[in-house]
Amino acid sequence: MSDASRRSEPFPVVLATRNVKKGREMVGLIAPPWEENPRLARLEVLTLDAFPDAPEVIEDAETFAGNARKKASETARALGRWVLADDSGLAVDALGGAPGVYSARYAGQHGDDEANNRKLLDALRDVPDDRRGAAFVCALALSDPTGAIRLEADGECRGRIAREARGGGGFGYDPLFLIPEYHKTFGELSTLVKHQLSHRARAFQRLRPGLERILSES
Repeated sequence: MSDASRRSEPFPVVLATRNVKKGREMVGLIAPPWEENPRLARLEVLTLDAFPDAPEVIEDAETFAGNARKKASETARALGRWVLADDSGLAVDALGGAPGVYSARYAGQHGDDEANNRKLLDALRDVPDDRRGAAFVCALALSDPTGAIRLEADGECRGRIAREARGGGGFGYDPLFLIPEYHKTFGELSTLVKHQLSHRARAFQRLRPGLERILSES
């Protein structure tokens, strides 16, 4: 096979998430449609929906980066494929950085967005607006099929926790995360705007050059 043919072959990458909304967002950010890129166009992006027997990875690391590395590496070894994993969450200043790595299970049950948001609002009930600062944080890790981490990137977006949920867009804590410059939460902002501002968008922006390099060398 010629080098030109090899460079045009599809390059499958599995996103290590079963969260449908997060997976959809990651698909839109790994090779954004508003930035045409012939190298990234080779990517064949899959999710764990295509691999029902993929193991559940226990996210017990103390950092977002540690969880992303663990998910990417363990899933890659199990599937024998390139795997990209994300770990992300909310760090609230007045709560000493909580819920942090426990963001998805803050209220006890993993993925119960409504309960998590309700608990967060209860915890901040008496906190004034000028002390409700917070950051969304995202860590990404790309593993090759042997489980070796080949790329990492992170991103952060600062905002403030609103006093009530606003907007039906996004997922997780998005309806509570207010961007002061826009006077809107992530639940109210359009997908296009969110994809320019968010922690996940910034992490992917930092990841893409390294991903291009891997694709050009493959």
